[in-house]
Amino acid sequence: MLLTLARSLAAVSALALAAPALADTLVDNVDGLTIDETGAVKRFTGLVFDDDGKVTTLLARGEARPRTDFLIDGEGRVMIPGMIDAHVHVMDIGFGALTLDLSDTTSLDDALAKIKAFAEENPGRPWILGRGWNQEKWGLGRFPTAAELDSAVADRPVWLERADNHANWGNTLAITTAGVTAKTADPAGGKIIRDAKGGPAGVFVDRAVELVGKVVPPPRPEDRDLAFIKAQEVLLGFGVTAVADMGTELTDWNTFRRAGDAGRLQIRIMAYADSFETLDTVAGPEPTVWLYDDRLRMGGIKLYLDGALGSRGAVLKAPYHDDPGAKGLPLLSPAQLRNLMSRAAMDNFQTAVHAIGDAANNEVLGAVEELSETYKGDRRWRIEHAQIIDPVDIARMGQNGVIASMQPLHQTSDRLMAEARLGPDRLEGAYPWRSVLNAGGRLAFGSDAPVEPADPFAGMAAAISRTDAQGQPFGGWFPQEAVSRETALAGFTSDAAFAGFAEGRFGRLLPGERADFLLVDRDPLLAAPDALRQTKVIGVWIGGVKVKGE
Repeated sequence: MLLTLARSLAAVSALALAAPALADTLVDNVDGLTIDETGAVKRFTGLVFDDDGKVTTLLARGEARPRTDFLIDGEGRVMIPGMIDAHVHVMDIGFGALTLDLSDTTSLDDALAKIKAFAEENPGRPWILGRGWNQEKWGLGRFPTAAELDSAVADRPVWLERADNHANWGNTLAITTAGVTAKTADPAGGKIIRDAKGGPAGVFVDRAVELVGKVVPPPRPEDRDLAFIKAQEVLLGFGVTAVADMGTELTDWNTFRRAGDAGRLQIRIMAYADSFETLDTVAGPEPTVWLYDDRLRMGGIKLYLDGALGSRGAVLKAPYHDDPGAKGLPLLSPAQLRNLMSRAAMDNFQTAVHAIGDAANNEVLGAVEELSETYKGDRRWRIEHAQIIDPVDIARMGQNGVIASMQPLHQTSDRLMAEARLGPDRLEGAYPWRSVLNAGGRLAFGSDAPVEPADPFAGMAAAISRTDAQGQPFGGWFPQEAVSRETALAGFTSDAAFAGFAEGRFGRLLPGERADFLLVDRDPLLAAPDALRQTKVIGVWIGGVKVKGE
């Protein structure tokens, strides 16, 4: 009898081992879609994830549902992967939301009125700080001046970042506090916009920004923590569950770590250090491990090769059409670029090089070609922005594993300015998304927030239409460079994850990956561009945990 009982228990144990364990949570009754392993769209109506917040099963319509511990009724909503923004500045998003925001101003007078009102509403702030101004959007035809800013606020220093993060505007008190005078030389890679007498007129471009920025009081740790909380709120509000943070400072990393230690880190951050000092301090001899259940990792460094088109800092092969004396401001020499990229590659760090002008992109491609002879394997060299590429160089984008990390909303915002800066005969390689793909290159899409809103649905709409929120220009700007809806979705999900060496962890709703998903009110692969921009995010889950929603 004992032998029979033992055999029975063994049989029961064997059955228990053979039977699948109860899955933890079933999200049912959804119109789900994701990018699969082949890059195609996979549709499903139910998703199961486990206690670790990882997807275990996708269920098709009519397929039997497993018994689970928990059930979420999707109420027929569209389920898509959490959006990934391949290029943001996390802390700038938070500070931008907590300081003066000029991104909605449409004229100089409008901006000055808003600056004055903000100063009056915040009498205790020793400096008036903000961002988002754009003289091109104002139709000003020149940079604003310190004297104009003095007319709004003269009794406190004012220091305001341009929309593209590549120039700052200060009032007289800010400039004199920093000790900048007519005798102050332009730093390498920077430019002081000067008045008729040679003195500082009020705007500082690229590396000249630090001449005044060095005297601005730095935020306190508690200020940084608050800004990060705000940044997460902004990103989650747009359905963004993961980002590549470009230019992570040591203080930024410490802010992310404090949030992680306290259980407040919700989004996933692929951090790219702002300097080798930060990279060495944080990561040491190799990329960090993934921390906080795949929420934080430092795996690379951000390098700046040139500035932006708006401030004429982007380095061009030929002079600017609207300023024949300028060709941009190179921030690194060819030798410096190669040395820095090589230093990173030696320790298996990824490089993400900011290059906007056609000469800058040519230089990065040349460096990649040279370094690829030494540094073999899967390097995923990233070019950030890649806005203006000489057509003769586009074929090179498909070689050596180059990833073009591009921001669709830049094309719609910059269109008229790009036409002015380049002239009608040099636009063929402007924002060339489809040409990069046709050449065999890879794309990753982002926003460059807070330069543009961190809205992936607006980015997708621009990517598929080459039109702005007003539908302009009719038919799209160089519409042959638009991409498919599937490519746009991948650019903000699976391809953005791949660009940060995060594939297999998150970015797709497939077994083994993190259950980061959204419920939204429309199918992004079916909605017209104007409807896509109106997408409402109903709920956000990260690692199977609901972090935002009704």
